[in-house]
Amino acid sequence: MIDIRILADKQELGRQAAALGAETIRAAIARHGEANIIVATGASQFEMLQHLVAAEGIDWSKVTAFHLDEYVGLPVSHPASFRRYLQERFVAPLGGKVHFVPVNGEGDAQAETQRLNALIAGRRIDLCFAGIGENCHLAFNDPPADFATKEPYIVVTLDEACRNQQFGEGWFESFAAVPERAISMSVRQILKSELIILSVSDARKAKAVQAALEGEISPQYPASVLREHPNTVMFIDPPAASLLKQG
Repeated sequence: MIDIRILADKQELGRQAAALGAETIRAAIARHGEANIIVATGASQFEMLQHLVAAEGIDWSKVTAFHLDEYVGLPVSHPASFRRYLQERFVAPLGGKVHFVPVNGEGDAQAETQRLNALIAGRRIDLCFAGIGENCHLAFNDPPADFATKEPYIVVTLDEACRNQQFGEGWFESFAAVPERAISMSVRQILKSELIILSVSDARKAKAVQAALEGEISPQYPASVLREHPNTVMFIDPPAASLLKQG
């Protein structure tokens, strides 16, 4: 089951998602002396990250942060680079205190997945922040997603709907400029997180939300697999919830 919380607007959505995340991080540090989290990127995370970095009472030097995905072949200087996004919106506001593990897609993608897989292997993941794509993808696991692989990070091919979303959000100057491959955290690795916090907003996500929450659990609707996770909370605004039966 997914705990669905419909909020009035994006700011309130981001504030409450960040508050739950901050509470979880503080509790993990208190219990284990450290916290391991996964942070997401994209337009859906702007408000959440703004509130998260302002949260009080977190010793960020005890936090290791992985991230979900990065394009293959895109330099960190590009405005669409997810490493750049997180450096600017997450690492820099925290004064660099957090231990950030970037996904670097500029070199050998398979070698980078091996590096990341070794770093995350065996780690308890206390919290994963994520969103849902317009095509119902989870991270860059586009349909049909691989629900079986146990590798933490994999190289994936991005479908047309995903690439159109990235272009439509203004990250690239043209559709042709959107990379065709990415390094993504796998579905099974995401599901290992003790808590998953989803931030989902805008009417353009409504069909994907409906598929994720009310359709069949299927690789064709990757985010639908979250209904099998024991502790997922979705913070959502009214436009994104507009097609839900309970909405």
